[in-house]
Amino acid sequence: MPTALRRPTLTDVAAHAGVSKATASAALNASAAVRAATRDRVLAAAEALAYRPPAAAGAAAGGRATRAIGLVIKEDDNPYYAGLVAGARAVADTHEFVLLVASSEGDVRAERRAVELLQAKEADGLLLTPVLGDADGADLSPLFDLKRRGVPFVLLEAVRGVPASLVDVDNVRAACAAAEHLVALGHTRLAHVAGPAYSTHTHERVQGVRHAASASAAVFPDAHVIPAGAHLEDGYRAARRFFEAVPAAERPTGVTCYNDLVAVGVCRALRELGLRVPADVSVVGFDDIPLAAYLDVPLTSVRVPVGAMGARAAELLVARMAAGAAAPPERHLLQAELVVRASTAPPSA
Repeated sequence: MPTALRRPTLTDVAAHAGVSKATASAALNASAAVRAATRDRVLAAAEALAYRPPAAAGAAAGGRATRAIGLVIKEDDNPYYAGLVAGARAVADTHEFVLLVASSEGDVRAERRAVELLQAKEADGLLLTPVLGDADGADLSPLFDLKRRGVPFVLLEAVRGVPASLVDVDNVRAACAAAEHLVALGHTRLAHVAGPAYSTHTHERVQGVRHAASASAAVFPDAHVIPAGAHLEDGYRAARRFFEAVPAAERPTGVTCYNDLVAVGVCRALRELGLRVPADVSVVGFDDIPLAAYLDVPLTSVRVPVGAMGARAAELLVARMAAGAAAPPERHLLQAELVVRASTAPPSA
């Protein structure tokens, strides 16, 4: 039985012409941002390979080829990412791109598969919340592979050693503001329930609490950095273990958390241990997801403008796809703000 021939893809055309996939897409869509010589080279490559866009039939009927942006998130059950997706999708729709979303669930191998899948679906560029790696160290090969192949991408978390465009908030400053709020209320023993090792935000937020403690009389030893994760159960289990083990005289009275889901888990653990929020322990979350304002004890949290972040990142990616490989990386840090609610108060006597 004869073997079916593989249909040439946009990636094949880009490789044949010696340009990035985004440039090839722009040339085939008659973008004014592509130089005439480059466009001619891409068109010649498409003709040589007998390339036919996936949506060519629709285009012949008066439509146009579908263009796509890929977004790789890390946790599909975290409301934080719902805001990112909504912001990015609004911009994608405006520019007539389809937004394709995949989740790595914090696994670098799954991240690599997600990137490969989105490229197979002809995504013209990628938005990434990158995974640092596992206990063996960060695996940056997916990012370097994208750079090597000229695929435009924008990060939503910084990765040390990878020069790439970034849209984020200043997590160090934001976490510092959360801890400074507790210090201003009179708390002198602080703890931080930390996030997953695969997130840059985890390390930045610990650093922010350390900055606030070092500039005050507050005690924040390394033992008060409590490893947890990114989910409700992570915060609950970590807080149960820690507060059951620590003597009452050494108990932190002010706790900052990696995110709001972790903070909700922490509050449940404290309640089960007979500790009141905020009378015995004040708790601060991060992200300010909608749930935070609707808890029995509304949660003080750092509000992250996730919708604006997703939109800004998508706009930046669209601009980079039009500009081609020569565009230098850009760094955009949006403003986070502390929203004070009932979960924080001065420590009781």
